[in-house]
Amino acid sequence: MFTHTRLATIFALAILQAPLFAAEPESAIKVTKNLVYATVGGEKLYFDIAVPAGEGPFPCLVMIHGGAWQGGTRGEFSVGDRDKDGKRGPSWIEVAAEKGYVAAAISYRLAPKHKFPAMIEDARSAIRFFRANAKTYKIDTEKFGAVGFSAGAHLSLLCGMCDKSTGFDVGENLDMSGKVQCIIDFFGPTDLSLYAPSTGIEDNYIVPVFGKEVKTDAAVYKKVSPINYVCKECPPTLILHGTIDLIVPIKHSETLLKSLNDAGVTAEMLTISFGGHGNWNDREMSKAAAASFKFLDKHLKGKK
Repeated sequence: MFTHTRLATIFALAILQAPLFAAEPESAIKVTKNLVYATVGGEKLYFDIAVPAGEGPFPCLVMIHGGAWQGGTRGEFSVGDRDKDGKRGPSWIEVAAEKGYVAAAISYRLAPKHKFPAMIEDARSAIRFFRANAKTYKIDTEKFGAVGFSAGAHLSLLCGMCDKSTGFDVGENLDMSGKVQCIIDFFGPTDLSLYAPSTGIEDNYIVPVFGKEVKTDAAVYKKVSPINYVCKECPPTLILHGTIDLIVPIKHSETLLKSLNDAGVTAEMLTISFGGHGNWNDREMSKAAAASFKFLDKHLKGKK
């Protein structure tokens, strides 16, 4: 449920192979890992970051891993996979830095130990941290994007759609905004109430994260579902989804796209024919990679 296999690594490799986004000459990007952006209840929350060469400031991409809000690690974005010879390939954050973005892969508290809204509180806390430390990491504070797969896409959407009135901003750097200006949503669940008719899924994947109240209180589903935060102030959003995704059915994205467009928000959707929940081939990922960076470049760098 809401997981993917090696998708971030495949995505990074696809970016380098995509004709529209061929790798640029090697640059002295700086990669730093195992840094702390917050401590909550004695638990340290870490991030790995890649910063481009040059003075900047650069747009910042916050990468949020998937894993049903109960698993996964930031390493999906910051650790490249090994080839048959044991050589490690580029990570997502390294490739993004080569494209001129400060890219940070973040960890966040996981269920069932930590119930929602811990995850979104952490994601927004990370964004506020990067804004507060913009000079250190050469970040343009007005140009943030959130990129997520599956459950990470759900959190990315909430990072772009919600303001402080939702109550998700707690902790440090509260004078900073936890909102992003662009969203890349890879097959994220947008309306959690769609899982209510499926008792097994609700009991095993929804209740451990959002609490037993979701089974009896419709207001809980409303609070945790991005579809209910759509408004004209939402940032530009690119949605990518496989047509035969059995874990997060494409209806989630189709409904979100219509709602965003009806609200007057810039939103696009790329569908992967016969694509499942992230198990896309290299050609499909190359297409997704090209679309993602074209969208980010347009809305965070002003490129046409």
